[in-house]
Amino acid sequence: MSSKVVEELPPSQLGTKPYWDGCYEKEIENFDSHGDVGEVWFGEEAGMRVINWLSDKEQEGEVSTGASILDVGCGNGVLSVDLYKEGWTEVTGVDYSPAAVELARKVAKQEDCQIQFEVCDILEDMDTTESEAMKKNYDIVVDKGTFDAISLAENAVTDKKVYVANIAQLVSSGGLLLITSCNWTEEELICQLGDSFTHRETIPTPQFSFGGKTGNTVTSCIFRKKK
Repeated sequence: MSSKVVEELPPSQLGTKPYWDGCYEKEIENFDSHGDVGEVWFGEEAGMRVINWLSDKEQEGEVSTGASILDVGCGNGVLSVDLYKEGWTEVTGVDYSPAAVELARKVAKQEDCQIQFEVCDILEDMDTTESEAMKKNYDIVVDKGTFDAISLAENAVTDKKVYVANIAQLVSSGGLLLITSCNWTEEELICQLGDSFTHRETIPTPQFSFGGKTGNTVTSCIFRKKK
């Protein structure tokens, strides 16, 4: 970790597996009854900003649509589906909630997208994992809200360190981590990820002003794994 210290967030039910299991079980019922994919974390525009950034880099010849992508904490799978529909077909989605993965598979099937979804915990021991997805390396890892949820857990300080170490192991040498957060600023993300990743750039996101200060509703940062 960096020598700087971030102020930890108070624990919340959003940092617990039972909360997300319950959410996705309800969303499966809604999807089955009237095709509603459920809540899109941070809104679909947050995912599209990431996809548009990747598309720009693909046009510049920096990355290929054949790049392997891991969607960490995929939830209902909408970001994975959007990536696939934009030509990024080598995408895998993982989530620790079985209900989330079940919903993601239903959404992908409805959209005729051939995406692999797997139940696994990004915090599990990488040396003993039985997850096929966790045994691979990826050119790109995308995270839209998962680091946020981990940051709200009772054991957030320890869990965040495990997250960074595991993501660093999953990302290929020189590969990218694209992380979107509503809890952490650019500076705070750099502080927490800086041992394993170099901050490359931050995608512009909507700003707000309050009390004479300007901030962002969400932060989307691009990190490159250190070699």
